Amino acid sequence: MALEAICGMNKMPFMRRFDDLQSEWQKEQLREATSNFENPYELMAPPFERPAENLPKILSHCGIRMDFDHGTTTLGFKYRGGVILCADSRATSGQYIGSQTMRKIVELNDYMLGTLAGGAADCVYWDRVLAKECRLHQLRYRKRMTVDTAARIICNISTEYKGMGLVMGMMLAGFDDEGPKLIYVDSEGMRSHGQVFSVGSGSPYALGVLDTGYRYDLSDQEAYDLARRAIYHATSKDAYSGGIVRLYHIHSEGWRNICNTDCSDLHDSYCASGCPGNEKDVGNVGDPDNDKPCSSGWTKKNITADNLQTKLATV
Repeated sequence: MALEAICGMNKMPFMRRFDDLQSEWQKEQLREATSNFENPYELMAPPFERPAENLPKILSHCGIRMDFDHGTTTLGFKYRGGVILCADSRATSGQYIGSQTMRKIVELNDYMLGTLAGGAADCVYWDRVLAKECRLHQLRYRKRMTVDTAARIICNISTEYKGMGLVMGMMLAGFDDEGPKLIYVDSEGMRSHGQVFSVGSGSPYALGVLDTGYRYDLSDQEAYDLARRAIYHATSKDAYSGGIVRLYHIHSEGWRNICNTDCSDLHDSYCASGCPGNEKDVGNVGDPDNDKPCSSGWTKKNITADNLQTKLATV
């Protein structure tokens, strides 16, 4: 053995023990699986073609049930005071609520924020990569990355991984040299500028409130109230949204976290005062049914015996 070591014969592949070869193979597999540690844009691809199409077929063939259902409610709009971003905090997997404290508004730098909607792993990973790119850009060029540049980076990533099962719908909001910006980017590679956006399973309900109360000349307090009200109504209608409503305001001096309010507190402040069941002209004021928050406001109607017999005869 000493002569082999002196001559270097122990380093030849045919002279190495099997466990040494096995450990080298494991190290190589680990190196390939964690290649994104050195290059975050290089992810290990699934071992079959068109993962988004073929993975459900493989799961059904193996008898494995895997739910990719997800839901959220995020919104953003521009007004004269800057940009408002608001989101809930519930993370779901199918019908299972995984977390009630998920942070769906990511702080990219002091003047830019991003929202999460879609697959939590996809959105969180690429938001972290984007935050790193924003910091490197500021160190290299001595200025902040613009919102358009950040949106273009995410759009290029989505295009590169299109068809690989990436599920992502993000809003990027910030303030740069051109003023306030609000851009929507999704996993299909679409990039769109706009005044009002809402993303997620609860977005139809939030857009209904925004379409009713939005205007560009809102004051700060009116904008805060509109965003909170839209998210609250979405959480009350959409089972996949809920938890804590986080509100951010972006202006020329940077972003500011306005409040983090639980949905139950918003229910007490909005629904108890705005529902028709609490109006004094509906039913009797002293009726305990009318004192319930968020009741429908329908009054009870007693059916006489004659009407009841007529209806039964008709049936």
